[in-house]
Order: sequence, then C-alpha cells, then structure tokens
Amino acid sequence: MAEAAPKPNVSLRNNRQDEDAGAAFVLESKGKWWHAGFHLTTAIVGPSILSLPYAFRGLGWGLGFFCLTVMGVVTFYSYYLMSLVLDHCEKAGRRHIRFRELAADVLGSGWMFYFVIFIQTAINTGISIGAILLAGECLQIMYSNLSPSGSLKLYHFIAMVTAVMIALSQFPTFHSLRHINLVSLLLSLGYTFLVVGACIRAGISENAPPRDYSLESSESTRVFNAFTSISIIAAIFGNGILPEIQATLAPPATGKMVKGLSMCYTVIFFTFYSAAVSGYWVFGNKSNSIILKSLMPDEGPSLAPVPVLGLAVIFVLLQLLAIGLVYSQVAYEIMEKKSADVNQGIFSKRNLIPRIILRSLYVVFCGFFAAMLPFFGDINGVVGAVGFIPLDFILPMLLYNMTYKPSKSSIRYWINTSIIIVFTGAGLMGAFSSTRKLVLDAKEFKLFSSDVVD
Repeated sequence: MAEAAPKPNVSLRNNRQDEDAGAAFVLESKGKWWHAGFHLTTAIVGPSILSLPYAFRGLGWGLGFFCLTVMGVVTFYSYYLMSLVLDHCEKAGRRHIRFRELAADVLGSGWMFYFVIFIQTAINTGISIGAILLAGECLQIMYSNLSPSGSLKLYHFIAMVTAVMIALSQFPTFHSLRHINLVSLLLSLGYTFLVVGACIRAGISENAPPRDYSLESSESTRVFNAFTSISIIAAIFGNGILPEIQATLAPPATGKMVKGLSMCYTVIFFTFYSAAVSGYWVFGNKSNSIILKSLMPDEGPSLAPVPVLGLAVIFVLLQLLAIGLVYSQVAYEIMEKKSADVNQGIFSKRNLIPRIILRSLYVVFCGFFAAMLPFFGDINGVVGAVGFIPLDFILPMLLYNMTYKPSKSSIRYWINTSIIIVFTGAGLMGAFSSTRKLVLDAKEFKLFSSDVVD
C-alpha cells in the first residue's frame, strides 16, 4: 500500500481526523508513560533473549559481555535521542506519530520516507512471522511431550496460533493493548527466571553437559560468526517502532518517553544478562538458537524439571501472542489510513468489516510464511543487520544531528558520528555474514518442515 511521500521540511498534517483514520484509530493518543513502558518492553524483551547464549558462542565471554553492554548503552542513548527529536518537532507544531514521516520531515528527502517504510514493514512482518512460528513450535514442544507418537506436524500448530492471532488482531488501537503488554512484561520476567533457574540446576547436576567455550579454529569463520552474533544482539535490542509507541502517549509527550525507556531497560538489565550468563555458562559453544532446546535435548532426559520447563514454554507462548500484536500495529495503521472512514465510529459497520477482513488476511499471510519457511535462527541475524541496525543505531543519531545541529567540535556530535560510522560498518558486515550463514544452511531448509532450523 504505497503512500505519497510528504514534502520535505513542511509541517505534516497530524491527527486531522477528517483525513487520517490510521492516526485517529490505531495510533490513538491516550496513554500514560507507564503504558509506553509496557509497549516498549513487549517490543524488546521477548523470547529472542533466550538466544543470547547462542550469540555468545560466536563471541566468547569477554567480547560477548562487551557487545551486550555496548548494544544496551547505544540503544538506550539512541532511543533517548529519538524521543528528543520527536519532542522538538511537537513543540514546533509538528507532532510526528510515524517513523517514516519523522525521517522524511527532518532529513528533507522523499526517498527517506520510502526507505523507512520498506525497512519497517520488513521488520514488522518478519517479527510477526517469527512470533507465529515460535508460538507454533511451543505448542509442538508441549504436544510432543504429552504425545510422543502423535501425528500432528509443526504447520498444524502454526495454523492454530494463526487462528488465535486473527481473533486478537481485532483489538482496534495500539493503546488498547496496554493491559496485554503489562502481562507480557510479567511473562518475560517469569520465563527468564524459570530458564535461569533451570540452567543453574542443569549446570550443577551430575548430568551437566561438558563445557567448552572455545571459538572456531578458523580465523575467517570466527570473524563471520562474531558479526552474525552482533547482528543477533542488535535484533534483540531493536524495536524500530519507537515513534509509533510514543504516538500512543497523550500529548504533550515531552519527557514521558524517558520514563518509559527507564522502565524497559530496568527489565532488560535483569533479563538479558541473567539469560546470557546462565545459558552460556552451562552449554558454551553447544548452545542452541533458543536455550530451551538445549535444556530439552532430542536425545536423553531433560536437563531440568519438566514442569518448570513446561511452564516456561507456556509463558513464552503467551508472550509471543502479545509481540505479534505489537509489531502488527504499523501494518494495521497503514491499512486503516486507506480503508477506514474517520468520520464514522471506530466500531461502525463501515469500519469494522474492512478491519476484520484486512487484519485477518494479514495474519493469514504471516501464518502461511511461518509454516512455509521455518528458518528462525538464520533469519534473526539478517533482520538485525539490514533492519534494526539502520533504524535503531544509525537513523536516530542522524535525526538528532540534523535537528539540533550540535557543533562539530562538541563531544555529542562526535559520539553520534562515531556510532553512525561504526554501526554502518557492523551492519554491512553483519548482513554479509548472516546471509552467508543462511546460504550455508540452505541445504537443511525444507518448505513446510516440522523442524525449525537453528
């Protein structure tokens, strides 16, 4: 659904309810700062954190800690700068509620509008597909433990999750997800600490796996693996929808986003480090793409109590539904900007029927590709390199420099410029190394397979 690019450096129409149903309905601005915190936490702190031990195996202890910490500091700083740019535009009478319009207005380039909308759509659709895929895998894990000889395949469970997501997708606004995202925050804490406890128990048990933290012997392979791991960590920290989350705040939004970010990064501190350290400590360079797989090996007994792991899988499954909802909001906003009539009620027949049809078709599309392409581990790195790094590590610095125009002799200018240069290089190398791994693993890919490729 192509949109006309806004003219550069012109005050963009904002919340003109007689014209823009996407803004008036989906990005309804009623939230408090803690609601933004719930949305941010759901967007960032998801089951992908259970792949941090897998990322560490390409970096080792020292570099793994360093990259995890640097990514955390840079993304917090990046999101803070973007919130300042949004606040600056709001004070100037141009409240932006969409990433693409913010980028086009500040950078004064029509092509930037289309660049952001393309990257954002790719990220959001990719995560929606991944959420359905992993939720289906969670159901498959529970089913295989209850009925080891059962006949149901992964795509059957993906179809079940898709049906549930179609029903949940009818929540009309981003703001209406605030209670769901509070539960999502609690679920992320719950499964993280269940998995951490399971890892500690597995590590001190007599059946503990042998630990090997060595990296690949080939120097070139080590370099490629390191950049792939960096891309994975970038994808875990990324969200790509901060302006849309800030749009849910009741105006004026000034200062509120910083409080939401502080809430989110408090949760990040406790979950990211504990999951990375405990998982890599136990499994080292044998860590699977999701640490739950390491705790429940295909051969041999489970390395932790089955009820504990089962509860963790249920928590993961439930949170994946919330994540799929959050990352679908940009697609819904684009669709309803064109399809809905803002002059009629949000639940009017005129708006309700197109909403049900379009959102259902979108979820079915995501579910179909989740069943057809179960390659989550490899795709995760590619998405981080080509999607999250440009939107979350590069553009916010550029937007701030263009908006506030700090002196070229100032520390902030050089910090921002250095981050742009470093992460542009890291993104290019990460894209190459992640794509390389995708190609190398291609022989394992089977359409509509019942096994997810790591």
